[in-house]
Amino acid sequence: MNGRRLKGWYRVHKWTSLICTVFMLLLFVTGLPLIFHEEIDRALGYRVSAPAVEASGQRAEVDAILADARERRPDEVVQFLVREPEHPDLWFVRLGETVEATEASSFLTYDARTGELLNAYPVGQGVMNVILRLHVDMFAGLWGTLFLGAMGLLLVASLVSGAVLYAPYLGRAGFGRVRRQTRRLRWLDAHNLVGMATLVWVLVVGFTGVVNTLSVPIFSQWQSTQLAEMTAGATGDDTVAERSPAEAVTAARRAQPDKALSFMAFPGNGFTGDGHFMAYMQGTTPLTAQLLTPVMIDADTGEVVATRGLPWYVSALLLSQPLHFGDYGGLPLKILWGLLDLLAIGVLVTGLYLWLRRNGGRSVEAGPRPGNGPESRGRTP
Repeated sequence: MNGRRLKGWYRVHKWTSLICTVFMLLLFVTGLPLIFHEEIDRALGYRVSAPAVEASGQRAEVDAILADARERRPDEVVQFLVREPEHPDLWFVRLGETVEATEASSFLTYDARTGELLNAYPVGQGVMNVILRLHVDMFAGLWGTLFLGAMGLLLVASLVSGAVLYAPYLGRAGFGRVRRQTRRLRWLDAHNLVGMATLVWVLVVGFTGVVNTLSVPIFSQWQSTQLAEMTAGATGDDTVAERSPAEAVTAARRAQPDKALSFMAFPGNGFTGDGHFMAYMQGTTPLTAQLLTPVMIDADTGEVVATRGLPWYVSALLLSQPLHFGDYGGLPLKILWGLLDLLAIGVLVTGLYLWLRRNGGRSVEAGPRPGNGPESRGRTP
């Protein structure tokens, strides 16, 4: 690769890195505890497991659980009933100020065998909520989310340009060489080495992060097109006091016997229509559990009236979310994700240090480099 082209890649790498580094540091630092959010929530008492009881096959009535939730939160409305394959003995009830509210006001956990209330998650409270909001939108709503998505695209450009710049040096010196002539060269080569070692992982996390920032536009597109078509003939009011959600759950399971209920949206919610429940069924393997099939049930008759798979762009979003946080393989994969996150933080810190110290002593560009070519300027941001 000629010197002019290398200089062009160097400019791309320098400016994309400079613009996104501080925000990427924020995302990788806040992302580290979010990888272990379930374990942290359990340690803080925000998340519970079903208590050990003698096996009897007993199951609490879903309608009774929902009635208890409404009694405890009389000023709120049930929005979703949630059930996950990894928690077969728990029911989760999400309530909001209105059925169509985008933010939850309460999240209650019930024992599916006894109907006992086990936990009320502190919605919008605690240190984990602050960390999550910083990671998702920096407390700036949708525009903050989209801004972080743009920073993610700059990260991808920085990684690609850095790999291009490192290739000539790799061909001359071999992978892993750390020059020791000066302190700055040691920092530069350590920055390059760790950056190349984590390149694929950071690309995966960065790209899935960009996809996740588009969740609101993606779901809005689906709701205004395919979901609108699915519910076009739905009629009726959006009250649920006289309807039986338990019948809707049974009907959905009967329609999709090889799948499990992930969650069910209540009539009037943005994930269904007036007069209908919408049960979202998921597979039972780690991969298929991320893919959902909506099943629409008439709230008055309890009969399934429509079933339709999600479009590819919604499925891509659902698959990217657990991959972003390493949720596919349990605690061992989370630990690996955490270690790689720490290495990525190291790359960002060393890159920022090299830029801030660029005028101190001999410049990195002036340091010893193979063949006196521009490749030693490699990944200096």
